[in-house]
Amino acid sequence: MKSWTDILDRQPIATKMLRRMLIRGRIAHAYLIQGDPGTGKEAFGYLLAKSLFCKEINEGEPCHQCNECRRIDSGNHPDVHWIRPDGASIKKDQIAHLQKEFTYTGLESNQKVYLISHADLMTTNAANRLLKFLEEPSQKTTAILMTENSQAILDTVKSRCQTITLMPLSSQSIQEALQEEGILPENARLFSVVMPNLEQARALDQDEWFAQARKLVVQLVEILQSKPDETLLFIQKQWMEHFSDREKLSFGLGLLMYWFKDLIYLQIDQKEAIVFQSYLKELEKCVWHWSKNETTQILAFILEAKRHIMQNVHPTLVMEKLTLRMQR
Repeated sequence: MKSWTDILDRQPIATKMLRRMLIRGRIAHAYLIQGDPGTGKEAFGYLLAKSLFCKEINEGEPCHQCNECRRIDSGNHPDVHWIRPDGASIKKDQIAHLQKEFTYTGLESNQKVYLISHADLMTTNAANRLLKFLEEPSQKTTAILMTENSQAILDTVKSRCQTITLMPLSSQSIQEALQEEGILPENARLFSVVMPNLEQARALDQDEWFAQARKLVVQLVEILQSKPDETLLFIQKQWMEHFSDREKLSFGLGLLMYWFKDLIYLQIDQKEAIVFQSYLKELEKCVWHWSKNETTQILAFILEAKRHIMQNVHPTLVMEKLTLRMQR
């Protein structure tokens, strides 16, 4: 994310709000940017800092080319300070050092920006020390706090910040972000649907457990078609070993549900909606095995199995019953 325009589609409300403030010159002395992992909190922090320092800003958009913008991008701007957790928390000494910086005049102007990542990890002592700045801000100093858990921040700190809330990303936005990072489109599509936020979806690209889970779903479907007599043995020896607890089994059933939803999309000629894009040949083979009505019934069977898992029915029995019902 390099500009406000880049993130407008993903975070339209927050982006428009901040750009309007910048255009009107109504900058708060402290912001609290809150949102789930992967929603772009640090990108917002960087852009806001650049917008405050850029000499060629146009309609709230920094130029990204001037010396000020380039130094902020490289992390070398003398009047932009980042604070990140030192180990498991942000400590009082880190804030004390920051307060010392407050007393100095900016090296090149009176403008100063302080960005605090994972602000919810400030110790109580650290948060109380930060209040001194928040209660007595200088005219040219802006604090930007970022958090995934605003409930863990002292109310006295929150009350002195203007809160900017970032919305969870849509699956389409997650898919686009993953592709921008070099993940194959067919994998990005699956990851974005399976996981609810960018950080978790990104992690799937290197997750061996997930790769094996996807492989087992495909194998189960193939066995149901070609070797139905071996289905129960496969469930007992491979499926249940991998999906070894109720949470994992529920996840596996979710993947299986996406597969049969893809069959419906294929049967009604909506290939663009398919999640398992890497397995179009295997899905097309399934179309010849299960009719649309049968596929709809199987989806209902999977939903019932997921409910039974949550109701503490024995997992192996749930899977054995499900696969028997899935066989033609």
